[in-house]
Amino acid sequence: MKTVHIGIATAGEVKARAKAAFKGRAQGEHISFASLDLMHRVLTPNRWGVLKAMMGRGEIGVRELARALDRDVKAVHTDISALVEAGVIERVESGAVSFPYDAVRVDFTVQSA
Repeated sequence: MKTVHIGIATAGEVKARAKAAFKGRAQGEHISFASLDLMHRVLTPNRWGVLKAMMGRGEIGVRELARALDRDVKAVHTDISALVEAGVIERVESGAVSFPYDAVRVDFTVQSA
């Protein structure tokens, strides 16, 4: 099962993972956000639904995804565009989209100010 880790990371933490990867140490798959607020703005409940529907499916067209979600094509397209812009999913040459994971692990810590 291919799992991606979604969480909050500073620029320094992302750089440290990249350095370790360049040295040959496996880092796993990560999607990092600079803040909890940014993660919540990008990953709305409807967009989580999009990701869940895409897991394990490979490439999928927006219309097919809208049918699977029983949602309006325009609304799904808007969510897809936001996820592509944020780098969470990829648009492929055919115009379809891809989220090449079977599972998502969300990991972040909330501390007092």
